[in-house]
Amino acid sequence: MKTIFITGASTGLGKATAKLFAANGWKVIATMRRPENERELNLIDNITLLPLDVTNPDQIKETSQKAIASGNIDVVFNNAGYGLIGPMETVTDEQLVRQLDTNVLGVIRVTQAFIPYFRQKQNGLFISTTSIGGLITFPFSSVYHASKWALEGWSESLAFELNKFGIAIKTISPGGIKTDFVGRSLDTTSHPAYAKWVEKLYAGFSEDNFTPAEQIADVVYEAATDGKDKLRYIAGEDAKALYAQRLKLGDEAFRKEFDHHFFGN
Repeated sequence: MKTIFITGASTGLGKATAKLFAANGWKVIATMRRPENERELNLIDNITLLPLDVTNPDQIKETSQKAIASGNIDVVFNNAGYGLIGPMETVTDEQLVRQLDTNVLGVIRVTQAFIPYFRQKQNGLFISTTSIGGLITFPFSSVYHASKWALEGWSESLAFELNKFGIAIKTISPGGIKTDFVGRSLDTTSHPAYAKWVEKLYAGFSEDNFTPAEQIADVVYEAATDGKDKLRYIAGEDAKALYAQRLKLGDEAFRKEFDHHFFGN
């Protein structure tokens, strides 16, 4: 029985992935900040819950060591993260640090905790949830994009060094997911000077075009099991269409088209 270690498994994509892998006979170590509040995954026999706040370096070390001690780990899925939307000038230092600490440093630290284990056994796979926002950008999301573009570049560079030890690196770049991302997993800022444009941005999004978390989990499962030497997996029809459009138009034309789409400039 293979084992996957998942961060951010309490909701959305993390939970859907835990359930999918468990249903396919995998042992799942599902981590979340408050496992005592979980009322679904704890009822599945081959899922083990462990506490993990990815902004807590000491807890990362403790939980990763417990996971490794429990048996063979085959895949680490770095999924924990959240969005920050609003004008850059209104972002507080606390919000800035929290965004980068969660979305970037948390992923790096969790990965670093498992590298020696995978290197010693000459096998393993790291999968990280980035975003289509790691390949293109939306207005008023600059810090969020900073975190996701960072993960894409970090993953590509890390693959060079870890592939030498039989360790694979993959990223999942989903578009909109039908989860509670906009509610529970979104932090926002505001300023009257930008209000009319921010309102247009929100009006331009439609959850009708978002993809169910279960379908994105299917892509995670594909990445974990297809055996391909492939770095990026674009997940969701909206993400595929946007990325294809960027590649077709080129960076500058795509940026101008996007600006016109949202703001009519």
